[in-house]
Amino acid sequence: MTPTPDDESKIELRSDVTVELVKHTASDADVLFAARVSTAGEQSLDELKKDPERSKGLINYLMRDRHGSPFEHNSMTFFISAPIFVFREFMRHRAGWSYNEESGRYRELQPVFYVPGSSRKLVQQGRPGKYVFVEGSEDQQELVGRTMEDSYRQAYSAYQEMLAAGVAREVARSVLPVGLFSSMYATCNARSLMHFLGLRTQHELAKVPSFPQREIEMVGEKMESEWAQLMPLTYAAFNANGRVAP
Repeated sequence: MTPTPDDESKIELRSDVTVELVKHTASDADVLFAARVSTAGEQSLDELKKDPERSKGLINYLMRDRHGSPFEHNSMTFFISAPIFVFREFMRHRAGWSYNEESGRYRELQPVFYVPGSSRKLVQQGRPGKYVFVEGSEDQQELVGRTMEDSYRQAYSAYQEMLAAGVAREVARSVLPVGLFSSMYATCNARSLMHFLGLRTQHELAKVPSFPQREIEMVGEKMESEWAQLMPLTYAAFNANGRVAP
């Protein structure tokens, strides 16, 4: 499709992210039968038919003493739409994760770009390792929104111009910024998700402080909300033991 001048000027700006749980095999019972196979053998399968609430003490023990492998016998697949810079941080998490991201080689990338919302703190104060973020002024907020939009519009127009001239998608995409939205499927288990949440979210119950970039924390918060409903006893034990992955 050859773009028209009107098409080139149309971009969508977003300040949110999308996280959808698309499929799962994850429950607290998965933790119990996996843990008990070491002492009960094939009889551990009976745990699948029991109420996990009766064994929440075992789940808490496993979490507290960091017996991690029973938390791996489950699976959750999320569809995530977020800026590219979020995915580059996300994919540093490799153990227990599988990813498939949309490809700018095989499809024309859509003009959806990230701009911070009004609640996003804009100013960093302090030295590395000991800094905080504070609210930006109205002038700074206006500057960020205006310059980002101008940059995105110019970059996407250049991208469309190259495509219209027959340049390959994999070459033309080079002009697009990391604020462009991408999408991926991410599959994990409870143990790998807990490790992710321990590093990529701030929480009052965390024993070890973390200082994530707000945009990846937004993704983490939405994933955490979905997981908490699937495995409430495991989630409670995670919080009760300082949000440290076993």
